Amino acid sequence: MKPNKYFEVSGWNCPELNTVKISQADGLPQREIQLPEELSDKIKIETTSEGLNIEVAKGCEITMPLQIQNMMSGKANAQSLNRIKIGEGASLKLLHCDDSTPETACTLHNKLFVELGNGAKFDYYKLENINDLSSIDTDVEFVLGKDAFLRTFGLSLNGKRISNKLNVTFEQEGATADLNGLFLMDKQQHSSTEVKVWHKVANCTSHQLFKGIADDVARADFEGHILVDYNARGTVALQSSKNMQLTDKAKINTRPILEIYNDDVKCSHGATVGQLDKEALFYLKTRGISDRSAKMLLMYAFCEEVLAKSDIKELKDNLGDLIKRRLKGELSSCGDCVFQCSKSMEE
Repeated sequence: MKPNKYFEVSGWNCPELNTVKISQADGLPQREIQLPEELSDKIKIETTSEGLNIEVAKGCEITMPLQIQNMMSGKANAQSLNRIKIGEGASLKLLHCDDSTPETACTLHNKLFVELGNGAKFDYYKLENINDLSSIDTDVEFVLGKDAFLRTFGLSLNGKRISNKLNVTFEQEGATADLNGLFLMDKQQHSSTEVKVWHKVANCTSHQLFKGIADDVARADFEGHILVDYNARGTVALQSSKNMQLTDKAKINTRPILEIYNDDVKCSHGATVGQLDKEALFYLKTRGISDRSAKMLLMYAFCEEVLAKSDIKELKDNLGDLIKRRLKGELSSCGDCVFQCSKSMEE
């Protein structure tokens, strides 16, 4: 590992949590999925030749998260098409992990359609860590009913090219979308994120927080588009894109777009691309912290704002360890490292 290298790791297993697990190989799910008996009348999962159809019954709260583990292993090109329908007043939390075997060049195309009924709640966590030869294209469409709530959290740790597109449409009033993402790219990797939020009706709220760090000659692009329709009065739409370039050759482009056709709204956007705070670095070093450790601490603090958006404590702890390990460049802990990763993640 080069002395000035801050993150370089691939090949992690999806976090081991208390979830209903569905294993996928190159985009296609296992043929039979066994649900716990207490969930059999609350959630329906069907496998198709393309992917999964998932439906949560009206009024059912699924407290145990659903976890899709997708391993890319052999096909040059693979694709999955999943559909999720969450009934009125129902709730679901989904953790979707994309991983790959080492030294296998693959491209995975993920397509996901999600429909939230009136008063429904959906938490969507997307974790991506593939080898440097492989790419992922993910396209997700969300349609929100009256008073529905959507939270998304994306973490891109490694891959030759990772592309994420999120489309959110407010079909009925009173709904909320909380959209969050974090990327950590280095070497010649490329991350691309496109977010489009269509405020089609009145009195809906959307929040966007996307952050990223680029090292070496990595590239990243972010485009966030907020569209407020003519009759979407009372809209609240806030967008923030914050980024950090660790070298002069790394490049991050960010493009916020506000398209507003109603005056009775509260909308804002902000985009920044900067470097590590030199004054903060100096202060930490005067306290006896090494230059490398000080930089890792500042980078992790930069990531924590997004990490705090996770609503599952066990998952938040696991993600925090994954981010620490990515930043320090290895999976095992070192005795003198400022990061103390949990024992469960070291095994």
